[in-house]
Amino acid sequence: MNPTEHREHTREHTRRSPALTFLGAAGTVTGSRFLVESDDGSLLVDAGLYQGLSALRRRNWEPSDVPVGELAAVVLTHAHLDHCGYLPRLVREGFRERIVCTPETAQLVEIVLRDSAHLQEEDARFANERGFSRHRPALPLYDVDDVERTLRLLDAVEYDEEVVLGRSTRLTLRPAGHILGSATVHLEVDGAALAFSGDLGRPHHPLLRPPAPPPAVSAIVIESTYGDRVHAADEPDVLADAIRRTVGRGGSVLIPAFAVDRTELVLLELYRLMSAGAIPRVPVFLDSPMALAALEVYRAAVATGSPQLRPEATELLAALDLLRVRGVPDAAGSMRLNRPGSPCIVVSASGMATGGRVIHHLAHQLPDHRNCVVLTGYQAVGTRGRQLLDGAHQVKIHGRYVPVRAEIVDDPTFSVHADADELVGWIASASAPPEVVYVVHGEVDASRRLAARIDRQLGITAVVPALGERVRVG
Repeated sequence: MNPTEHREHTREHTRRSPALTFLGAAGTVTGSRFLVESDDGSLLVDAGLYQGLSALRRRNWEPSDVPVGELAAVVLTHAHLDHCGYLPRLVREGFRERIVCTPETAQLVEIVLRDSAHLQEEDARFANERGFSRHRPALPLYDVDDVERTLRLLDAVEYDEEVVLGRSTRLTLRPAGHILGSATVHLEVDGAALAFSGDLGRPHHPLLRPPAPPPAVSAIVIESTYGDRVHAADEPDVLADAIRRTVGRGGSVLIPAFAVDRTELVLLELYRLMSAGAIPRVPVFLDSPMALAALEVYRAAVATGSPQLRPEATELLAALDLLRVRGVPDAAGSMRLNRPGSPCIVVSASGMATGGRVIHHLAHQLPDHRNCVVLTGYQAVGTRGRQLLDGAHQVKIHGRYVPVRAEIVDDPTFSVHADADELVGWIASASAPPEVVYVVHGEVDASRRLAARIDRQLGITAVVPALGERVRVG
């Protein structure tokens, strides 16, 4: 071996193998954070907040495992809080590099993070005034200034555009069909290839086209929110029945809904039901400034002919004008809805009743047996939504227990997460099977059952990683 060959041989054997570390969303459905390390440095896929159980929420406050000083970039799959809500905390800790995402994700992240900071500041102020926090004083995890610094780092790229992140690191975002701007992530790092599903949408989303199939990679990191179940093909009209019952007894319907995407789908269904005469024409209020802003992003996507949208999306979103939704931009209007004088429907964030204006509505409306709360999506363990779903007789709101006398209804038809069949089908649609699948972003049983099914049905090694576990890639 000549000297040149020896130097090349030594360099090849001393090169650091790419590694993947699961810093979040392992054994739980929230807090998505995945660290990829290589000779080019480190990058983070998603930087989400933990939600739900207090033990999980405390992780948001613990010293971060993310090596902020070594990060060359953060890549976002989409704009939901459990995927992007930790970003301002990273910036507060010194992160100053690019945050790569799609243009629509950038627009929605701006709305989501500003709302998150505002709510945290308001919650801290309220806790200090009422004295129900164990911390003296109660502080927000981050503030609006941290968010403004974060927004300046957003770097919007189009789907299928190859992004160079280093000498040997390439990134491509592909449509995920979950919410507007959502993406799966394809990374090529030091010759290894891996893909992240983010939150994967369903083939029949009312507005969005189906997810793009995964590329040929050695490893796939896949969500498992509904990894242990299959969405029913033909659900009864749960929402219509609940509204008719509630209005019939003189009550109002409260629908906690995620401000991004879920609200649009709920409003479209209300329009369909009213147009068909399936429910009475009562006033519909949208009490979420964030949802009102997100709705405008969806309208803009329709106006510009976004290829993410189905052809019928134009007609569907135009139908919302006919519904004559009454937006509630200010706090005073929101407070008046706490005790509506006549039956109405209130759609308000957040979807799992973890924060936002819906909390105040719950405090006032849960004690009245005439009212109804309709849950429209996945409710993580430890959230108020999950407590209501599980039949709680009281829930704690702002330091006080509130009796639950209102009717609680679960309507699973609004989920835009792929179910077990659809997750397995997505993996199977890859042009070549991966060597390994890492199952994340699900409760433990859901993740384990999906992993077992992937192994059994596709013959692919499937692993449920532990929090903090580090694996080699390629």
